[in-house]
Amino acid sequence: MQSESLRWETLQALKESPKGRISFDPHWCDRGEHILHGYKEVFSLSPHSVVILERLSSLPLQKSSFLGSSSGDCSPGLSDEVPDSVSSPGSIPDHNTRNSTLSAAPSVQNKQDQQIVNGEAKDGNREADISSVSSRSSLTSISIMSPKAMNTAGCIIRYEEEHRKKAKLALRMRQEMQEKVVEEVASVESEHLKRFEELMELKQRQEFQSIRDMMDRETKESMGRQEKLKEEQRHRMKILNLRLREVEQQRLREAELEKQRQAEGRERLRNLNTIQEEILQLNQLLEPSTQTKSDLPPASFSSYSTRGNQLCSQVSEVVRKTAEGEFPSVEDMTVAERALHEMRALIRLMQEEASKAQEKKKKEQEHEEERKKQAALQAQQEVQKKAVQVAKEKAQKKGLQNSADDSTVKWYKELQESEARFAKSIEEFSSSKDTEIKKLKVQLQKAATIPVSQISTISGSKVCEIFNKLDKLLSGQAVVSEGKSLSASQHPQGLGFVTYKVAEKFVKQGEEEVAAHHEAAFPIAVVASGLWELHPQVGDLILAHLHKKCPYAVPWYPPMKNGMSVEEYQRILGYRIEDSKVEDQYIFLKRMSGMIRLYAAIIQLKWPYSSKQESASHGLQHGWRWLAQMLNMEPVADITATLLLDFLEVCGNALMKQYQAQFWKLILLLKEEYFPRIEAVTTIEQMGSVNRLREFLVASLKSRQISLPKGQLTSGFWRS
Repeated sequence: MQSESLRWETLQALKESPKGRISFDPHWCDRGEHILHGYKEVFSLSPHSVVILERLSSLPLQKSSFLGSSSGDCSPGLSDEVPDSVSSPGSIPDHNTRNSTLSAAPSVQNKQDQQIVNGEAKDGNREADISSVSSRSSLTSISIMSPKAMNTAGCIIRYEEEHRKKAKLALRMRQEMQEKVVEEVASVESEHLKRFEELMELKQRQEFQSIRDMMDRETKESMGRQEKLKEEQRHRMKILNLRLREVEQQRLREAELEKQRQAEGRERLRNLNTIQEEILQLNQLLEPSTQTKSDLPPASFSSYSTRGNQLCSQVSEVVRKTAEGEFPSVEDMTVAERALHEMRALIRLMQEEASKAQEKKKKEQEHEEERKKQAALQAQQEVQKKAVQVAKEKAQKKGLQNSADDSTVKWYKELQESEARFAKSIEEFSSSKDTEIKKLKVQLQKAATIPVSQISTISGSKVCEIFNKLDKLLSGQAVVSEGKSLSASQHPQGLGFVTYKVAEKFVKQGEEEVAAHHEAAFPIAVVASGLWELHPQVGDLILAHLHKKCPYAVPWYPPMKNGMSVEEYQRILGYRIEDSKVEDQYIFLKRMSGMIRLYAAIIQLKWPYSSKQESASHGLQHGWRWLAQMLNMEPVADITATLLLDFLEVCGNALMKQYQAQFWKLILLLKEEYFPRIEAVTTIEQMGSVNRLREFLVASLKSRQISLPKGQLTSGFWRS
């Protein structure tokens, strides 16, 4: 026991010696260094020597094989040092501290594996320490060991070296494996971190989306509340506006009522003044005049005059009240109106008395005039009877004429010569080459012809408008044509030019418009008649153009002169010839019919708003002359029957009313004596117009009546 205690004391002493403080690096082998490389201090035992000492302390010193044969000085010393080394208090904590430092690096997941590796490393280090201690202890006694012990020690050393190499290799493999595991764990953890970040980002987006949705809902709710507030505000404003409008309407109604009261008051005042003025005027009628003196007795005049003065005084009394600025009341107006009615009744009574006296004188005068008219009519009828009788005698003795009488032919030639002179007088203007004159000529021609072409049966007011426009144009006044103002007086020959063109256009309308629409003859004729009355030169030119295009309106059948070509003669008869081709007979008769109808309408119509009381300038006497002249001429096939029927359809009713019995005698003469001559010169192909004329004559003679022509202008037309 004493020797054991000495060992521990020895070991303690060795531990505290400089050699005992030698630091040990467990990784010296990995770096290929010596275990004591870099150590400059005094060598001392490693704390791991406690393991060797513990092993040595477990064996009895007397059984040691190589120590027993050596000198006895070494064993006691060694046995004395071992207990001290084992009982060293600082060796085990240092060993544990190094182990805990090595095991703190690995992660939590591989803690157990790292501990295992550290344990193995710890065992290896311990073995290494043991071997080093044993080797050093053996160096002192190597010279005294037996060869077998040396061989055994060498084997032990080689085994320890091999074991140490294997431990290093296993440790290196474990370190590489651990590094791979750490890398895999790091990659997994990085992936987990990415997924975690993605999850957090998703959560942030979801939170942001939820916040945005919540904000949208709140915005919508706030907008809804705002709209509701706006709607309520609009509703309140609407109610306020309605109230304001009602108040304004009430104010306007009151103002309107006040204005109406003022207007009614002023109107009553004006009416009162009018009543006073009318009563004063009527009172003047009560004054005795030369005419009334001769018709009424003086006593009647005095009574009427006295009553009239009383009524004037009543109205003056009412007017005097309004002189102070007040309007007359309804009662005042009643008094004034009653006075006016009484004054009118008074005047009416006086006029009735005067009219009765005048009627007596008028009847006497009418009886006298009627006797004079009857005498004149009888004388005229006697003259017409003699003319008809003479015509019959001529027809029976000498036969009918082949041409018009000399006076008619002379009249025809004078009109044609006058028309030629008129055309020559405006030739300078109509054939001028000057640009400005050409432009003016075109404008005047449009102003003269367009209104004539616009005459129709649609409206009487339109016809009046056209008449007034043509009247202004022919008078040299300014008119508007195609949006421009112009006047025929802009050129010295402008007025003659428009006169010529207006007359020419009227005849052309008869040739075209009336030929197509028979009822159009009357509005055109009434305008032509009105212009003829105001501008006689227009009428002469209308007749001249009409006779030139339709010689049957004279009436006259131009004879064919010696040396005259057929084409030229056909032109004189009224035929149109284009490219040496004569127009069809039907078209020719249609044009002649239109012009005869226009002429028949002109001679019976008069402008209804004319200021002249006498008959038309070219009246029914010319129609009677035309009809008588036709019956004195030999009939022409197809032409005579057509023109007679057209003339009688348009003008027959007017001639019947004007000439009465003499007209029917002429119609009877036409039916019995002249119609057989027409049939004699008519072929079978031309019997259409002859049959129509026969039916007209038979119906007229049977009913002793000729109906009004179609398209006759009535009083209702002029009001349209």
